[in-house]
Amino acid sequence: MKVILKTDVKGTGKKGDVIEVADGYGKNFLIKKGLADPATASGVNEANQKKAAADYHKAEEIKAQKALAASLDGQTVVVSIKTGENGKVFGSVTSAHVAAALAEKGFDVDKKKIRMDSFKTTGTFPAEIRLMENISAKINVQVQPQ
Repeated sequence: MKVILKTDVKGTGKKGDVIEVADGYGKNFLIKKGLADPATASGVNEANQKKAAADYHKAEEIKAQKALAASLDGQTVVVSIKTGENGKVFGSVTSAHVAAALAEKGFDVDKKKIRMDSFKTTGTFPAEIRLMENISAKINVQVQPQ
């Protein structure tokens, strides 16, 4: 029996998959619990169209993230923070500071995507922005006294 899954079913398949299952499992478990629908010609066609649309949107998102990574790569952002004598920073420069500095330059980057060491002195330090899996950009963070 062929069914189209409505939700992810562990050990069976992901949402939108058209799969072949045993008749009893399909009728008595998947369909009865609302986890799947019987695979009709129109239902299979609709599932294929949804999958193609999802693939297209994912490809567009990857393209947009790659363009953002290319524009971010090599940028230098300036973060001003209170410092004491000898250029020692009160507290530390966080990813929130860097995200705010990037927002001033017109880049919308979530602070959770910024990976860096904590900076305790003034100077220029490297940071990495991981936008998606396998897509990242390297920037420089210039810490200066306020």
